Parts: sequence; structure tokens; C-alpha cells
Amino acid sequence: MPTIDVLMHGSGLSTDVGVVGFCAVLLIEGDKRILFDSAHVGRRTYLQAQLEARGLTTDDIDAQVLSHAHWDHVQNADLFPNAPLLAHPSEVAYAHDPHHNDWATPSWTGAILDLMRIEEVGEGSELMPGCEVIELPGHSPGSIGLQVETEDGVCIIAGDAIHNAAVAVSGHNPLVFWNADQADASVRRVAQSGALVYPGHDQPFRLKNGQPDYVGEEQMTLVNVGPERPGQSFVPFPPPREQWIMPGIEDQRLPE
Repeated sequence: MPTIDVLMHGSGLSTDVGVVGFCAVLLIEGDKRILFDSAHVGRRTYLQAQLEARGLTTDDIDAQVLSHAHWDHVQNADLFPNAPLLAHPSEVAYAHDPHHNDWATPSWTGAILDLMRIEEVGEGSELMPGCEVIELPGHSPGSIGLQVETEDGVCIIAGDAIHNAAVAVSGHNPLVFWNADQADASVRRVAQSGALVYPGHDQPFRLKNGQPDYVGEEQMTLVNVGPERPGQSFVPFPPPREQWIMPGIEDQRLPE
């Protein structure tokens, strides 16, 4: 059976002056070694170090799954010379012509994808025994996840279809760049599955009686910050954000 290894935990760490954007990066090992997402370049050296700690290099990855083409998930895709980029065709098409209000998909995103050897995947695509693609659209047009059969049961790697456990509890995706109804349906699909969920920006969890039960531990040290520095303040648990829907979303169409 495949195993899932968290190379880099996702985090909801953010600020009122910009987004940190630490997404989860996962290694699924079975008949192949598959990387799920690659994060942004601010985490590049840490990603390489995490592979090295496991006796691996970037050459050892057989395939990489792109949950969606937002900046914080795609920027290290060029690190893996032997790994085709597995992506949904709607995501690839949209990334070449994103909406001008879509701050998560800059106009240069398509240029990144043009550097890659892309293989299109969709609902039910089997990547190896016990590991298949599920479609989770709405946050972006072609968001995908993985359903993985492990010794611990069924796991769903959700990307930003489920940013964090609070999204699964609320039933609403907080950031919608494509379609709000689809986004919330994707949240429900994952939340109601009973699976162990690997979210895009949080620790793995299961829902028990409607509340998250976390699995594993996150370790992160913040440097060059502290309450003694003038102008810095800390809000440990801000209230849940309201659902943000990109202006102009109703005018979007995928390229023919």
C-alpha cells in the first residue's frame, strides 16, 4: 500500500501586509515516488533538505501532481527533471489566460507550465495502485486532489480545496477564484468522506463529531520577529475569514 510522508507542513501563517503562503508538500511512495505540490521558491532549499534527509534527491521523484497553479504551489516544479507535471487540463488552460483580478495566478504562470512536461489527469486517473486523482474544482477551475489507500485507511490529499480544518467545519472555501458553488461542493465531498485529510495549509486531520482531530505535529521556528520589536503585534487565532469571491468571476470562461 502507498504511504504518505509530509515533507513540508502547510501553514496558515499570514500577516496584514501580505501572504506567507506555506502550502503542504507531500511525498506518496508506492510503486512510484509522487510529489504533491512543490511550494514557492522561498521554501526551495528546505524542500531539497527534506528530500536529502530521506536519502533522496530531486532526481528520485517519478511524477509530481499540481493541485492547482497558484503561485504558492507551483514555483518549484522545475526542480524535478524526471517527473512529469500531472495537472488538470482546465487548470493548464486557465493558467495561460488568467483573469486580471486573479492575484493568485499571475500572468507569468503559464510560462512556468510551458517549461514542464505536462500530463493531463482528471477524476479517476490512477497514478499507481492505491492512488488516484479526484477533481475538487471551485477554488480554481482545475483543482485536483488524491485519494490514497494506506494502511491507516483512506486518505484525501486536498490541496486548497480544503485550506485548513476550519474550512471543513464551516463548509465554505474562503478564497474563490472560479466558482463558489463548485468550491463549496468540493469542501463537502472531502469533509463528508470520513477520510484522513491532508489540507493545503494546515496539519492532517480527521473530522470527529464535526470537529478536527489533528494527526502529527508541526514544527516551525519564527525568526527576526518578536513582541519586543516596535510595530509588531500577534493575533494567535483570528476569527474565521468570510468567503472572498473574486470580482468578475461571473465573466470567466475557459479558453476554447
